[in-house]
Amino acid sequence: MLDIASNRPALPPEIARRRTFAIISHPDAGKTTLTEKFLLFGGAIQMAGQVRAKGEARRTRSDFMQMEKDRGISVSASAMSFDFKAFRFNLVDTPGHSDFSEDTYRTLTAVDAAVMVIDGAKGVESQTQKLFEVCRLRDLPILTFCNKMDRESRDTFDIIDEIQENLAIDVTPASWPIGVGQDFMGCYDMLHDRLELMNRADRNRVADSIEIKGLDDPLLDKHVPEHLLEKLREEVEMARELLPALDPQSVLEGHMTPIWFGSAINSFGVKELMDGIAEYGPEPQPQRALPREILPEESKVSGFVFKVQANMDPKHRDRVAFVRLASGHFKRGMKLTHVRSKKPMAISNPVLFLASDRELAEEGWAGDIIGIPNHGQLRIGDTLTEGEAIRVAGIPSFAPELLQTVRAGDPLKAKHLEKALMQFAEEGAAKVFKPAIGSGFIVGVVGALQFEVLASRIELEYGLPVRFESSQFTSARWVNGDQQAVDKFVNSNKQHIATDNDGDTVYLTRLQWDIDRVARDYPDVRLTATKEMMV
Repeated sequence: MLDIASNRPALPPEIARRRTFAIISHPDAGKTTLTEKFLLFGGAIQMAGQVRAKGEARRTRSDFMQMEKDRGISVSASAMSFDFKAFRFNLVDTPGHSDFSEDTYRTLTAVDAAVMVIDGAKGVESQTQKLFEVCRLRDLPILTFCNKMDRESRDTFDIIDEIQENLAIDVTPASWPIGVGQDFMGCYDMLHDRLELMNRADRNRVADSIEIKGLDDPLLDKHVPEHLLEKLREEVEMARELLPALDPQSVLEGHMTPIWFGSAINSFGVKELMDGIAEYGPEPQPQRALPREILPEESKVSGFVFKVQANMDPKHRDRVAFVRLASGHFKRGMKLTHVRSKKPMAISNPVLFLASDRELAEEGWAGDIIGIPNHGQLRIGDTLTEGEAIRVAGIPSFAPELLQTVRAGDPLKAKHLEKALMQFAEEGAAKVFKPAIGSGFIVGVVGALQFEVLASRIELEYGLPVRFESSQFTSARWVNGDQQAVDKFVNSNKQHIATDNDGDTVYLTRLQWDIDRVARDYPDVRLTATKEMMV
């Protein structure tokens, strides 16, 4: 495997075999189904759940919240670790729904590559484009899987053109589909000169693979009908002339994406994609941090929290911090320094995830994702190290686009409501603002569906029915600047001021005019739409 920085030493074998990646896509492109098949081929589960199936077959492993099961959508990023051949895959499934994009953005800070899933009939959709932009900001290598080829889908060249135009990235075909829709029977593996045939009868079976010697091999006539074979030969020849050949270095730098075609629900094309991740995906990469970057081969352990999930086990009011290990070899029971509070923490019961199933993690290496159960000490953006004061940088928090006030159904339970809201704020599921004037809380989210999720979780996890009501404010900005200028600004705009759950000052706005007015009247005060998590 090529290393991006060729002057760095080779990684220890245990770290070099790790591949840590996220799956990104527009809702409904088949991301959760693909995740299930990864687990199936990695031997982590016996039967893949399907989002649209009936009864027992419907229970997917990566959607573990009640609401995810009821609606068949993913609303929370989940992590899974499993072995595939000689490799260790750490896969993070992200919510596709745009209302949860902030969770996804943060997840992308913890992975080394992304697998982009595209629906063969719809091509590049709006949410795919947004997520791709984030990958681009981080220069993440991207591997593409074009799903649902067994349904009526668009012309293969059209799909490739659209990716190249919309996402401004070179596309190289790793496989080529034979027929589409009802006629779809498999793919020609362009990298290994193999014929892969799909079995429609058994959806959990790995496809048959037939070695061939080029597209003129007479073996092909046995397996592929004449009209499809002619089209395949013609298209592959055109593809080889018109499209760039696979350049592993260019893939690692994020300038080129190899594309595989398949049908996740029929288990087809998934194994080839996994082989591709193993072969062309990056090893654990250095992490940006202050005052210096963290290299994966360093002997001292360090890691950072990119997600906090509350009440994964409703019987215990626990919070699990998802930690991406950035360097070293972690062992259970180690004492690590919590850099923000400067206090040591003994990590006595770290967990490895298979979605919501978990087992004790005896050890972990750079690139792995482990869960640390805690009672609120760990927050998103926190760094854990073996003593060095280093802080991983670049985990964003975004200004909410929708604000509502929240009231408990029972006025006597206001204290309980405050506790529940603070918990969700620490988890990153919502922003919670306490206005300087008046009582109550204002909750801010990125998308309207989050209010439903919050109301249902507060009721399920805390037994507390709540009402969300419209607020006079439409957006929030963090206030920065010289302390004297900020104090003066706060005193003369009390009715617009609130504090967030970290205690930072926030300016609540009604119109863009409010923001323009502040820029005009208070030149020493800066209003920002993002802040770095937990500085």
